[in-house]
Amino acid sequence: QVQLVESGGGLVQAGGSLRLSCAASGSTANVNQMGWYRQAPGKQRELVASISNRGVTNYVDSVKGRFTISRANGKNTVYLQMNSLKPEDTAVYYCTAKLSWSLEYDYWGQGTQVTVSS
Repeated sequence: QVQLVESGGGLVQAGGSLRLSCAASGSTANVNQMGWYRQAPGKQRELVASISNRGVTNYVDSVKGRFTISRANGKNTVYLQMNSLKPEDTAVYYCTAKLSWSLEYDYWGQGTQVTVSS
């Protein structure tokens, strides 16, 4: 089992910044990719950013150039630096982890609310 604990959400004005953190613990040896999903009310959940064990990153088009995903602390901590935030970034953000043999993300954090006011 892998446990994921997020922190760093909150309320910010448009144009501001926030940094989300996700600490992974437990059986992390087989985790080869971590990511951040978000879900806004009435909308489908979407993968915002992901990072592999090799440091390869991917972003949804709407956040490219504004968000940066990174890993630290022996790869067990993942960050999402969010700059130039927009009201449409408002959502619950979830940290996720995928095992090396999985096609989909296996573990999820509890979620952290990000609210961007206009």
